[in-house]
Amino acid sequence: MAEDFYQALGVDRSADAAALKSAFRKAAMMYHPDRNPDDPNAEKKFKEVNEAYEVLSDPQKRAAYDRFGHDAFRNGGMNGASAGFGAGGFSDVFEDIFNEFMGGGRGRGPGRGADLKYSLEISLGDAFAGKKATIKMPGSVACETCEGAGAKPGSAPTTCGTCRGAGRVRFQQGFFTMERTCPDCGGEGRVIKDPCTECGGAGRVRKERTLAVDIPAGIESGTRIRLAGEGEAGPRGGPEGDLYIFVQVKDHEIFERDGGDLYCAAPIPMTTAALGGEFEAPTIDGGRVKIKVPEGAQSGRRFRVKGKGMTRLNQKGRGDLFVEIHVETPSGLNAKQRDLLKQFCEAGGDEACPESKGFFARAKTFWDGLAEG
Repeated sequence: MAEDFYQALGVDRSADAAALKSAFRKAAMMYHPDRNPDDPNAEKKFKEVNEAYEVLSDPQKRAAYDRFGHDAFRNGGMNGASAGFGAGGFSDVFEDIFNEFMGGGRGRGPGRGADLKYSLEISLGDAFAGKKATIKMPGSVACETCEGAGAKPGSAPTTCGTCRGAGRVRFQQGFFTMERTCPDCGGEGRVIKDPCTECGGAGRVRKERTLAVDIPAGIESGTRIRLAGEGEAGPRGGPEGDLYIFVQVKDHEIFERDGGDLYCAAPIPMTTAALGGEFEAPTIDGGRVKIKVPEGAQSGRRFRVKGKGMTRLNQKGRGDLFVEIHVETPSGLNAKQRDLLKQFCEAGGDEACPESKGFFARAKTFWDGLAEG
C-alpha cells in the first residue's frame, strides 16, 4: 500500500474527480507491468496507483481517508481498500485504460477492411488540365454469393457461445480482472457454422476492380487523393477501408515546375542576342508566346510571361512562365562565316564584350600582385 494515496497519483489533496481520473490514467499507463517487463518495481507501483484511485474516487472512502489515513481501512474498516473493482466508477476507468493499452475498443461485430494505396504517375500536361484516370485495383470485395455475410445462403451466423455475443471475454490475472478479444469469434460476437462455399466464410473474395479517379487541375507530386470505401472489403459484412491514390507528376522534356510557375531554357543564336530580335516559346497548354530579346542580351536572362504557368489547385488563375535564354556559340563554321567573324574581331569586335574585358583586367591585376609579392 502506498504511503500516501495523493502522492501515489501525483495530485494535491484538493484535486477534483476529473484531476484524479486524469492522473490515474496517466500513472496506470506508465507503470503497467506489460510495458515495463524489465522493471520489478513496476507491478508494485501499478498496484499502488490502483489502490489509491479506488479509495480517492469514492467520496465516502476519500472522506474517511482524509480523516483517518490508512487506519480507516485496517481491520476491515470500510470493507478494506481493495474491496473490488465495482465501486465508484473505478471499473469503468480501468476498463478504458485497458482498452486503450490493448489498442482497441469494445465494439463488437465484423472488423473494418484494410486501407489500400496506389501510386499513379501522370504527365505535367495532365496535372495542368486535370483528367479522369482509370486504374485497375486488385483487392478484396464482398462475396456476391453470400452478400458478404460469410454464411451459406439460407443460413445465418449464430451468437458466439464463448462470449455470448459480446466479442470480448474476461479473465483473472493475479490481482486484476482483464479483458481481451474473444478467441473463438475474433471479437465479432458471431460464429458461422455453415460457411459460404464461394468465400469459405470470409465474406469476401479477391477480385480486380476498375476504378475511375478524378485528377484535379493543378495537382502536384506527392498529393494524396482519398477514395472513401474503395479499400479492402471488411470480413463478413464489415465496412470497407479506403483507397489512397498517391500522385506523382513525371518530369517534362521542356518545362520545370515550381508550384504554380513554370521555367524553360531557350537557346538563341549569338546574332539574335547581339542584335536583338524575337523568338517563339511554347506554353504548357500547347500555345506559343513571343519573346522579344533586346540588343546585347546575355545568357541567363529571364523573361516573365504572366498567366502562362500552371493551373493553381482549387484556385483561380494560373502561375507564370519564365523563359531563360542561353546564347549559343556558333560551331561548324564555313570559310565565309569564319572570314566574317575575323573581320568582326579586326574591327574591334572584342571591345564589344565588356564582361570579358573586365574579367581579364581583374585577372592581370591578380597576377601582377602575385609577382610583386
